[in-house]
Amino acid sequence: MHIEIKEIEQYLFTVMEAVENNRYRIDRNQKRKENINLFLDYVIDESKAKDIILSLTVKDFSHILQNEHKGYEQERLYVFGKDVILLERNGTEEKEVSLYIKFNKLANNFVIVISFHEQNYPLTYYFR
Repeated sequence: MHIEIKEIEQYLFTVMEAVENNRYRIDRNQKRKENINLFLDYVIDESKAKDIILSLTVKDFSHILQNEHKGYEQERLYVFGKDVILLERNGTEEKEVSLYIKFNKLANNFVIVISFHEQNYPLTYYFR
């Protein structure tokens, strides 16, 4: 799949607008234990998470996935990665953490942050 930088710039613009207007949520339910663990393992709150999302650039873009959940196959999920410095919650060390961030922008421009956790494997970045 060929992806134009303009497409990702436009997508990020829409995501940033939604996040700035608090029209988003980070999924933290039983299916998203890795998202919950990030907040348990590191000193990070909603405000810090929002700042991280707002700091994303086109260079942080990795790839696009089709939503595989029944009834949502028309949705495209955008994956980004970001290296951030976080303080360990149970320790005294700051650590560089590579995050895996996956968005689902709904038709009404509400954004669901499906994934917001440590990367399980290194990402390949499309525009680097």
